[in-house]
Amino acid sequence: TSTLQQEAWRKLRFTAKQTMAVAQQLYEGLPIGDEGSVGLITYMRTDSTHVARSAIVEAREFISSKYGAQFIPPHARSFIKSVKGAQEAHEAIRPTKIQREPLLIKPYLTPAQFKLYQLIWKRMVASQMSAALFDNTTVDIKARCSASRTDYLLRTSCSVNTFPGFI
Repeated sequence: TSTLQQEAWRKLRFTAKQTMAVAQQLYEGLPIGDEGSVGLITYMRTDSTHVARSAIVEAREFISSKYGAQFIPPHARSFIKSVKGAQEAHEAIRPTKIQREPLLIKPYLTPAQFKLYQLIWKRMVASQMSAALFDNTTVDIKARCSASRTDYLLRTSCSVNTFPGFI
């Protein structure tokens, strides 16, 4: 809950109260076309990092089919960091079905619902993707001013993305 509220504030500028009200709507269920009324996210009053094995498999299959096998790490990622006060009886907050991509269900959501759902959906997908890779180069030039006998360091850096995975 606190992690969701922090991310929603940082990325969406949603207050904690607004975040939880919208999350409650996504959890309780909304009419989504032919599917009828469905809950879009799992229980949102938890800071657990545990994700059901079936959800991990579903996310990895989705990533592989949508982005390619190179975006799947060799082993499923799991996060076992204990969060102080987390309700470990529940799963991490995640979409109930990863195939419900945010843009596909956007017509059925309010702008606030869409933004929060997209935040949760992207975080779940990203949690199972291979990490981005970068080639980093740093050049240091040391110079000394003979008149003042002062040393200077000039530094420049460059980073080139070599694999566009999760950042």
